[in-house]
Amino acid sequence: MQYTKLGNSDLNVSRICMGCMGFGDAKRGQHSWTLDERHSREIIRHGLELGINHCISERYQ
Repeated sequence: MQYTKLGNSDLNVSRICMGCMGFGDAKRGQHSWTLDERHSREIIRHGLELGINHCISERYQ
């Protein structure tokens, strides 16, 4: 995995980020294609194993 500095900070982040908008509970106002917790955890775990260390998520209130 390749990493880069995040802006002017000292944080090193993976050059690939994980989009997390599809993770959650479809019955609680999310999109109909939202993955359930078990499947979301599988994907997140795999991303961490590959070295991804940040994600972008959209949250609805």
